[in-house]
Amino acid sequence: MWGLVRLLLTWLGGWSCMGRLAAPAQAWAGSRGAPGPALLRTRRSWVWNQFFVIEEYAGPEPVLIGKLHSDVDRGEGRTKYLLTGEGAGTVFVIDEATGNIHVTKSLDREEKAQYVLLAQAVDRASNRPLEPPSEFIIKVQDINDNPPIFPLGPYHATVPEMSNVGTSVIQVTAHDADDPSYGNSAKLVYTVLDGLPFFSVDPQTGVVRTAIPNMDRETQEEFLVVIQAKDMGGHMGGLSGSTTVTVTLSDVNDNPPKFPQSLYQFSVVETAGPGTLVGRLRAQDPDLGDNALMAYSILDGEGSEAFSISTDARGRDGLLTVRKPLDFETRRSYSFRVEATNTLIDPAYLRRGPFKDVASVRVAVQDAPEPPAFTQAAYILAVPENKSPGTLVGQVSAADLDSQASPIRYSILPDTDPEHCFSIEPEDGTIRTAVPLDREARVWHNLTVLATEVDSSAQASRVQVAIQTLDENDNAPQLAEPYDTFVCESAAPGQLIQVLRALDRDEVGNNSRISLQGPLDPDANFTVRDNRDGSASLLLPSRPAPPRQAPYLVPIELWDWGQPALRSTATVTVSVCRCRPDGSVASCRPEAQLSPAGLSTGALLAIITCVGTLLAI
Repeated sequence: MWGLVRLLLTWLGGWSCMGRLAAPAQAWAGSRGAPGPALLRTRRSWVWNQFFVIEEYAGPEPVLIGKLHSDVDRGEGRTKYLLTGEGAGTVFVIDEATGNIHVTKSLDREEKAQYVLLAQAVDRASNRPLEPPSEFIIKVQDINDNPPIFPLGPYHATVPEMSNVGTSVIQVTAHDADDPSYGNSAKLVYTVLDGLPFFSVDPQTGVVRTAIPNMDRETQEEFLVVIQAKDMGGHMGGLSGSTTVTVTLSDVNDNPPKFPQSLYQFSVVETAGPGTLVGRLRAQDPDLGDNALMAYSILDGEGSEAFSISTDARGRDGLLTVRKPLDFETRRSYSFRVEATNTLIDPAYLRRGPFKDVASVRVAVQDAPEPPAFTQAAYILAVPENKSPGTLVGQVSAADLDSQASPIRYSILPDTDPEHCFSIEPEDGTIRTAVPLDREARVWHNLTVLATEVDSSAQASRVQVAIQTLDENDNAPQLAEPYDTFVCESAAPGQLIQVLRALDRDEVGNNSRISLQGPLDPDANFTVRDNRDGSASLLLPSRPAPPRQAPYLVPIELWDWGQPALRSTATVTVSVCRCRPDGSVASCRPEAQLSPAGLSTGALLAIITCVGTLLAI
């Protein structure tokens, strides 16, 4: 019954649109017999329907969709109608006698919306055109046979948590293949099928928005929203399609850090060095990424002196480490507070703060076996030289910090005293000389003393002991070098021949002040003048130069000012030479032996006196 109604409507619609095509005025020549003068007449117009066919209609037989008729057709059966163009003969067929057009199969407007064809009336006997061909259109009339689809779905979107109501999330768009210019088949309305009351959608634009405030990611991070698009303006009978929108709440820093416990207790052995990890603290922050980064600090003074805290590489944990050496015997525990603070704070959420938290920390210091501890980090001792073996040098002392009553044994490491110059009392650490010491041979002796617990030989410690050998006046002064000099025959009286320098191996000071003295005889051939700086000048006397002769041996007496004073003698050789005008030596006599001719009686007496004094000493 419905098919008959649709056919009737189509037929009525076609005839209601019937019109006439006005043909252009032109000559149409034609005769039924032999050629001859053309008989001219005006072509009459086609009478035809504007045809429509409803898409997807299918009947048991071809469906009549309209009729073609030309006014040259007198109903005598001499006119034949021909149909050419799109779909002619396959989709559309024509009754040659009546001009009735039938559609042979179901059509889809979304595949092809219209067909352009040519109609022509010809003489049935001769196939001679009775009219020029005329173009006409068969339109496929749309029905609502396509539901809306979302070509880009399913959708994924992100919106910050705690967003205000009406914050835009995403826009979804559906397409309807039906004709938007015909009826409401393609007029779409959007609605939320699932996702209320959290989200809403604009019925016309498809923009999805937040519908409630303060959505919390930490409570629910992801929402699945189902959006429906319905044609026919959303009215009953319309077709619909749906898509999903997965909405993820992105994190904001809306949660302050919080320690899960108010007190943390750790222990560390007293031998732990600076930088040793004591423990980890973690304040919990449900936020993500940079919003959960934290910095830790020690609030109390006593804790910051012994310990330090830093943040690990991930920015989440606080690493508590030893800052300075600990001592169980001095202090056995530390109590302080630690604060955790977010490093990145969003001003928009300050009302949800403060973004920090405090916890108490107690660190117990554990006792550990320790080697003996010396009373000093290093010892500096002194002893005079030349003292007899067994002379007291000094004492070192160490104690067992774990047990003051624990006995200690002392020893000197052999490789630090290879000459065995010292000895040490094993029980009390007293150091004594083992041999007489000579400061001029060695001033400092650097020893290493080892202190070992008697009850545990593995517990031992070392200390450096530096022993200085103190000087005593035990070295007589001497000339710095052997002097063998010359004087020219022509030298003037009082001329400087040589500066004589002396040295004393004893330590610089009063004990090493040196005096020099030459022959005291007024008739001596040479004079020695003490310069009072450890040197003396050898001069010619203030009289005519001595005659040329063999080398002179000039005796020199040296002494220091120590208690007692030490003396020595030396000899300076002086040759009298013939010199050139420029002062250089031309020739000298062969070296002579010491002769009384070169010394006066007073000089000889002085030498004898000096020798006697040395022998007495």
